[in-house]
Parts: sequence; C-alpha cells; structure tokens
Amino acid sequence: MAVASSLALPGLPSFQLCCCHTLLRTNTTVFGFSLENYHHKRAPTTKWAFFLRGVSVLHVGNPWKPSRIMVQHVVHNDQLGGDVVSQGLHKDLGSLPKPLSISDIAAASNDSAKVRISHKGIPGSYSEDAARKAYPNCETVPCNDYEDAFKAVELWIADKVIVPIENTSGGSIHRNYDLLLRHRLHIVAEVQLATNLSLLALPGVRVEYLKRVLSHSQALELSDNFLTKLGVARENVDDTAAAAQHVALNGLDDAGAIASIRAAEIYGLNVLAERIQDDCEIISRYLVLARDPMIPKSDKLFKTSIVFTLDEGPGVLFKALAVFALRDINLTKIESRPQRNRPLRVVDDSNTGSAKYFDYLFYIDFEASMTEPRAQTALGHLQEFATFLRVLGCYPMDTTI
Repeated sequence: MAVASSLALPGLPSFQLCCCHTLLRTNTTVFGFSLENYHHKRAPTTKWAFFLRGVSVLHVGNPWKPSRIMVQHVVHNDQLGGDVVSQGLHKDLGSLPKPLSISDIAAASNDSAKVRISHKGIPGSYSEDAARKAYPNCETVPCNDYEDAFKAVELWIADKVIVPIENTSGGSIHRNYDLLLRHRLHIVAEVQLATNLSLLALPGVRVEYLKRVLSHSQALELSDNFLTKLGVARENVDDTAAAAQHVALNGLDDAGAIASIRAAEIYGLNVLAERIQDDCEIISRYLVLARDPMIPKSDKLFKTSIVFTLDEGPGVLFKALAVFALRDINLTKIESRPQRNRPLRVVDDSNTGSAKYFDYLFYIDFEASMTEPRAQTALGHLQEFATFLRVLGCYPMDTTI
C-alpha cells in the first residue's frame, strides 16, 4: 500500500508527491527543490499521475502572501480493484508560494505587470539584473540552479524563467542549451546585458588589506589581469552574489568579492573598483522562457530559435542552411551539441566499411517571425530532410544594451 500527497494546482493535472521526508521550513532566501527519479505512468483514470520522489520544499524569502492549499492524502489499495480511496486533509501551508490564479496569468502578458521570474542565484546576481531590465516591476524567484529555475515555471511557482545563454567573452553556455530541449517551455524574450564586474569589500577595508577574492570561477577568469596585479588568492563560489553575501555575513575583512554594484547595495559592501574585467566590455545574452509561446507582432523585429537533427551524408548541413539563404533569412547563431541519448552513430559504407560519427543537435537563431510566409516555407523545406525539428520560440529582438 502506497501513501501519497496530492497537490492540485490551477490549470494542471493533479500532482502526487511521494515524499521521502517532511516539508522543511527554513529562513533561507533561495528557493530550491530536489526532484529525483522523475517519471510518469498511466493512472487508473484517464488523467496522468506524476510522481515526484524525494521532494523537499524550502521557504522562499520573497514577500508572497500566505495562502491555504489543500493537501489530500491518497491511499492506494490493490484489493479494491485499482480504485483509489481518498481522505481529505487540510493543512495550512502558508510557507509555500501562492499558486497563480487566472488573473495572474492574464497579467503576465503585460510587461508592466508584476510577474514572477525565476533565476539561478540569490538576490544581486547578474541574472536578476537581466530580469529587472526586461521586466522592471517583476518579482524574482531565486533558485539553487538552472534546473530548479525551469521547474519553478513548470510547477506554476513562477511565470517565467531567465537564463544566460552566451556572452562575448566565454561564448555559449552549453548546459542551458541542453535545458532548452529537455523542458517544454517557450522562448518569449531575449535580454542583452552589459556585465560590469566590480571588486567589493566591507566598509573601511582598503584594497591593500585584501588577501583573497571570492567569486564565480568565470568572473575570476575574466578579471585575471586585475587579480594578478593585486597578488591575492582566488576562491571559487557558485555565484557572484553569493560571494558578496558570504563576505558580508561572515565579516571577512581580509577578503573581497567580485560581483555587481547592486550586490554591494544589497549586502552593505563598498565598491573598491569597477569594470575590473580584462575585456573592456562584456555583453551577456539571456533568454526568457514561459509556459505559453508569444504571439508575434508586426511592430517589432522578431527572432526565431529552432533545434533540429539531420541524417549523416555529404552536404546535408549545407542543404539545411541553404533553406534560409534561398529566402534571404539572416542566421544570427548556430550551435551544435552532441545528442546525449545517442552520442555516436554507426554508418555502413560500401567503400570504407563501418564508421562512427558524433550525432549532433543543431540550434539556430534566425531573423524572421513565424508569421512571415518565408519563415514558414523555410521550415517546411527543412522538415523534408530533418529527422527532428522543434521551434523553441519566436520573440522580439533586444537591440539595447
């Protein structure tokens, strides 16, 4: 006999949470949850039942209003011929975020509305800065990692998720390309943000007092020349804002942090130096994803992102790219990623015998809206020889920095 908790969310099927432990209530400001052994199977009824094992929910420090949610314990008894005996139990789960209502969903389509946007990192991170640039009145939902940020949208805890996808210094962020394909969310916006790396420290601490500097590994690499001149030790942390928080909370007078100016304001640190990165200007590109796709408009320039796979053969990729060139569609990005579920492909050739090739996914961004006939025709042409094709989103181009 299995006992599960069923949580009903607006607009979604009933979720059954097989919890390995009880709900945890903490004062942490980061929202995170661990979903292990994620799978689904057909329930006795016509609805799908989702089982999320090993769930732990942490209280979010954001000022959400408390709400009452019904938790229903379901007892499965095989002796009842597959029937489910349900016993309702009301609990006050005010520590959980309030599920979105119909009015919240309608408001989410308005850029001036206060939408919930999940992101990786704590308050003061660069991802939060990008979210605030795209939606100045947004309510951010900090998450432990990118996977949790995507799941926050799928579970209706947030309206949208924002993730970095590339920058002018480090290139593409491959992990997030994989998440675009793994999750069934739609790209609805892009954000370009100029990154200003700053050296922060406790009030009264001067640069010559520093013996070590904490930050994300990439921020440390991008500031290599500056840190080398200082002659300080470097310590990696998971997030730039987390480095600033660590220095502030622990009163480290011998340590500095590389983070944003907003992180200095949040955690009460002084800015010792600005723009310490080796490259004078670093531009990061972020993608905003939501549960529903955006309806393209004619008053803005739009971009479309797709992912597809091809069979092995001479000139196949050339033919795929030619469908855009033939219709004067400009490609702004092309990225290839090995398929994790089938990394190698064995091809038999009568001349050379068997050969093994990497099996790739191709991600492409192009400047056209899906409402344009040329874009529709190009994708129809591509579909003739692509073994897999998916439109990730159609969204307005961000021409500001």
